[in-house]
Amino acid sequence: MSLPLMCLLAPVTMSAAELRWELLNVGVGVLLLAIGFGAIGLFLARFRTRNFSLIYFGLFSILYAVRLLGNLAIIESVFDAPRSFWNYVSAVINWIIVLPFGLFLYQLVREDLKRFFRWILVVQAIFAILEIVGAMFGVPVPKLNAASSIFTLTAVGVVIVVFFWTRWSLGPGSYLTRDVRVFVGGFLFWFAFVVRANLAALGVVHGLGHQIEFIGFLVFVCCLGYITAHRTFDTEERLLEIDKELEIAQQIQSATLPRQIPKLPGLEIAARYVPMSAVAGDFYDFAVDDQKHLGILIADVSGHGVGAALIASMVKVAFAGQFEHLRDPARVLTELNLALCGKFEEHYVTAAYVFVDIQNGVLHYAGGGHPPIMLASHSDSSVRRIEENGPILGMIPEAPYSATEVAFRPGDRVLLYTDGAFEAMNGAQEEYGKGRLEQFLKAHGNLTAEEFSSTFLDELAQWSGHSAGGQDDDITFVVLDLRNSAKA
Repeated sequence: MSLPLMCLLAPVTMSAAELRWELLNVGVGVLLLAIGFGAIGLFLARFRTRNFSLIYFGLFSILYAVRLLGNLAIIESVFDAPRSFWNYVSAVINWIIVLPFGLFLYQLVREDLKRFFRWILVVQAIFAILEIVGAMFGVPVPKLNAASSIFTLTAVGVVIVVFFWTRWSLGPGSYLTRDVRVFVGGFLFWFAFVVRANLAALGVVHGLGHQIEFIGFLVFVCCLGYITAHRTFDTEERLLEIDKELEIAQQIQSATLPRQIPKLPGLEIAARYVPMSAVAGDFYDFAVDDQKHLGILIADVSGHGVGAALIASMVKVAFAGQFEHLRDPARVLTELNLALCGKFEEHYVTAAYVFVDIQNGVLHYAGGGHPPIMLASHSDSSVRRIEENGPILGMIPEAPYSATEVAFRPGDRVLLYTDGAFEAMNGAQEEYGKGRLEQFLKAHGNLTAEEFSSTFLDELAQWSGHSAGGQDDDITFVVLDLRNSAKA
């Protein structure tokens, strides 16, 4: 006989048949531990899916395995702990093991049954706490185990009744998906062993020989493992499909943005569009009237993601139909507002429209709930906030909009932007703010429009501690520099 086996057998005396039975229990217990820790490891490794049924399944398996192993004489002989300790461990597990099992089942049931299962879980948690407190205050463990057995049988019976009642009320086949069929089959197989064990614990039946509940549990765990793996891989497949759809949406949205910056004599233009996710609600576009006149729209749809991106596409289509009104900013916003009203409920759009008259050195500007544009004057090195705002777009059909006219001289710089350009937060949750944006404009007037745009993005990244694309909001801005047209 090998030395390790002799060490195990030294503290206890058992027959060969009893030893084989103990070793079978040890093998099943170790297998269940491996399955449980494997499920939890898979949960921790798959950051994207975060399928919580994995961790509930893992905890359920581990608790059962510890209880199974703790009841074995061979384990008691290895660990220097009295039988009373293992009895308490087994009792506590008996009281709390229903919680991870109930949470797993909660992940599996239909939405209309989740409220019922939440109440079951709350009652289970309260009952487990009362049993643990009762043991601490000296209530005999056998009495608590008896109460636990009665509660377990009652709760399981209620769940079975509700399950079959719901299935009958909705019609055959309305609930029995593949996962549910596997669960029910494995559960009924194990439940037969559970009933046997609980009846024996209550003293209702005697002379049943060895406790063989773990055999039914092992079959049930295999069924749960199949369900968990199936749900996990299904979730990953859905995520892959979503990724593909987002990639297509990103390509479509990119197509709605200008493919190239207009080049007009005397006007230098730079633009940046940095979404916080794959698709975003920010938008900008240009409409060239002629070589001396240009319309620029910048808009920000509330929210993020696909919904905001779809509305931004609607803004693109609506703006494309405003060519005959390009020289009238108030009319452009009025028409955009009418085109968007009634199309959505949970979003809104802010926008700023500027019509640049290069020939006469004038800006015509109108806004709809949008942050003020900023004009950095070359003549006196000042920065002005220009705001001519009507209501946000898409909410009030008869909303009034007005425009203002501002001188735009050679050397001046105009900045149109969305709120992501000044709402960036640093580690202390301090906003970058419009004041810092003004100071940045003053301090970098010597840069070209392109250089200014790149430097400003670096400034925001340094302020927030996020790299481009990792910020908390979409960042979009357009820079206009008026140059001496004679030199253009």
